[in-house]
Amino acid sequence: MSINVTESEKLTIIILANSVVGSTSGMSGGDRIWIECAKRWAKKPNVSISIFTTEEGLKRGQQYGLIDVAYEVWSKPARFLGHNVYLLYFWRAFKGCINALASPLSGGRCVVFSSSDFFPDSLPAWFFKVKHKEAKWLAAFYLFAPSLSDKSSPYRGKLFARGLFYYVSQLPVLCLIRRYANMVWVTSEVDRWRFIDGERFTSNKVLGVRGGVDIKTPVSLSDQVTKEYDAVFLGRFHPQKGVLELIDIWRNVCNKKPNAKLAMIGVGELEGSVREKIVAYKLQNNISLLGFKDGLEKLVIFKKSRVVVHPAVYDSGGMAACEAMACRLPGVSFDLPALVTYYPKGMLKTPCYDFVGFAENIVRLLEDNELYEKTAADAFNWAKEWDWDKRAEILFNYLVE
Repeated sequence: MSINVTESEKLTIIILANSVVGSTSGMSGGDRIWIECAKRWAKKPNVSISIFTTEEGLKRGQQYGLIDVAYEVWSKPARFLGHNVYLLYFWRAFKGCINALASPLSGGRCVVFSSSDFFPDSLPAWFFKVKHKEAKWLAAFYLFAPSLSDKSSPYRGKLFARGLFYYVSQLPVLCLIRRYANMVWVTSEVDRWRFIDGERFTSNKVLGVRGGVDIKTPVSLSDQVTKEYDAVFLGRFHPQKGVLELIDIWRNVCNKKPNAKLAMIGVGELEGSVREKIVAYKLQNNISLLGFKDGLEKLVIFKKSRVVVHPAVYDSGGMAACEAMACRLPGVSFDLPALVTYYPKGMLKTPCYDFVGFAENIVRLLEDNELYEKTAADAFNWAKEWDWDKRAEILFNYLVE
């Protein structure tokens, strides 16, 4: 049921997206959530949306059709900082806090939505909350940093220092959210129960957002296309996403199906390492790196593929695979705890980090037509529950309760 905002209780939604970095080539799930939701919320009567973001966030929002909102670029690049990502990170957080203190709130109800748990989003949200106690703070916390002792952590070896920074920097944000936030959005059921305490955070104050997908466009496209790829991957080339592990998995697939083709859609820091591993394994004819794709171009690649692979080694969910499931592709993943409720059907689960078993599940789908059709139907039916229009409406109803 849709909840409407009356004229007498006008609602202002302030979205803090001050941590958006990089070009428009590539997008995190968290960025996708605030953009897709804001596009739909902005159409509601008596709702106004203001977005405080970076120059990259402004470009990204406008590129994806988020235009009926007020933008303010908070932290333009400071030349004296150079290109040091850590200095830029703290600079954006500092500028965000200063601007939050200086930003007045109009009358009526107000929700401040920090779009990530990163300092540039969460700390300014806290400053808003401290200054304007009547405002509601909605905190997005989409992924708990892995413990330094967690064997499943992708931040090992050369990445240890980065993992340490991630883990330590998240601790003060957790404290602030647990003490001051009015509502928390996570992505999985597992993470919900890490916040629910029965006192400040009851079950209705912590929501598993999950994300959404475009259903209408895939349905409008023909399925009568030549299948060029046996499997497709979509995601950032990031240690958490299992992109290097996927090359090992695909080598095992090729041991059974020498001509098997994999399409990898995405960009990121591990792209060079992925290319090197493909060459080392002599899989140049089996794996195609297609770069960043979105919109219709991405959907066409899905339609030309048979299976979607989701080899994340540490994740709270991930909506990328569901975009392919909306094109009737069955999936294969590791059996991560978060995926039990995130993808309860339409995806074959593999014991964690069993590369051979993962490859065998892919081959099973490719060779067993009955299994393929059943899993594909389950995948599509599950994806229909993720339609962005439905998801944005559900999230808005929670937001205004």
